[in-house]
Amino acid sequence: MSSRNPRGQRPTLEAVAALAGVGRGTVSRVVNGAPGVSAKARAAVEAAIAELRYVPNPAARSLVTSRTDSIALVIPESESRLAAEPYFNAVIRGVSTELADTDMQLLLILVRNPRELDRLTRFVEARRVDGVLLVAVHQDDPLVAFLEKTQMPTVLAGRRSPDESLSHVHSDNVGGAAQAVRHLLGQGRTTVATIAGPLDMDVGRGRLQGWRDAHAGHGTPPDESLAVSADFTEEGGRAAMGELLDRHPGLDAVFVASDVMAAGALTELRERGRRVPEDVAVIGFDDSIVARHTVPPLTSVNQASEDIGRAITRLLLEEINDPAAPRQYLTLPTTLTHRRTT
Repeated sequence: MSSRNPRGQRPTLEAVAALAGVGRGTVSRVVNGAPGVSAKARAAVEAAIAELRYVPNPAARSLVTSRTDSIALVIPESESRLAAEPYFNAVIRGVSTELADTDMQLLLILVRNPRELDRLTRFVEARRVDGVLLVAVHQDDPLVAFLEKTQMPTVLAGRRSPDESLSHVHSDNVGGAAQAVRHLLGQGRTTVATIAGPLDMDVGRGRLQGWRDAHAGHGTPPDESLAVSADFTEEGGRAAMGELLDRHPGLDAVFVASDVMAAGALTELRERGRRVPEDVAVIGFDDSIVARHTVPPLTSVNQASEDIGRAITRLLLEEINDPAAPRQYLTLPTTLTHRRTT
């Protein structure tokens, strides 16, 4: 077999077909991974592609396959929240790592207002991407319902509720929170409060439920006045800690549903003259870089955020390649990382 590509010219599908001794349609099927090609013909085409260094035209390939070779990672948050929250950065790392050995392009899309939501829905309706990864899922988010209605391959990092129908990956939020609170109760702490996440998110409700479950298992029904919800920001965590101290000045422990909120809680405790952990023990959730750099370093529930990014990407690629495959639901385990706030 000898090269028939004139110097300086980009090899064509026809050139590959001529060199392989097959029809143009056979080359197209091989390039697009379609069935119906004999092993002998496929080997000849692949040898011709290698010799000519043929690279498929992406636009032409898209017309044949209806594929864009791109996926969207959608985060319905502001740039400041994206920068301040280590969880998002870890998920993005996981997604990009999983895509590294594929031909897929990653589009990062922030949805901060109704105008951007409208633009994204038109983008999806036009099938400008092959699939969507959605992070930070709220119970009544219209985007999730829209993606389901349009049958766009979609995988969620999180879920709307335990009855979520779309493929999703989430941490064991209930179990992780319960482990943290059991640890505090096991240390002899008697008034264990919690700063929960937003209650319109399954992650917020799940971590609050874990606080309740641990109390119930300890034989001490939870006092709901020891629970305050906040917005996963440092400012929200500080305000919630202040509210808890106003209600229960003698509280001696607090489980906080994120490390970022826990950093705010530690600031408020310091301002109120409470020593950590001597007066108040504190546990966060995420085991992020924030936990290692608070003063003192924060005991935290470790959720493998980067693994969540990798897992949602694997599930989405599988769904893109086989839209008829059953949807998948994964719960990743959590562990408690002990540091000096307990």
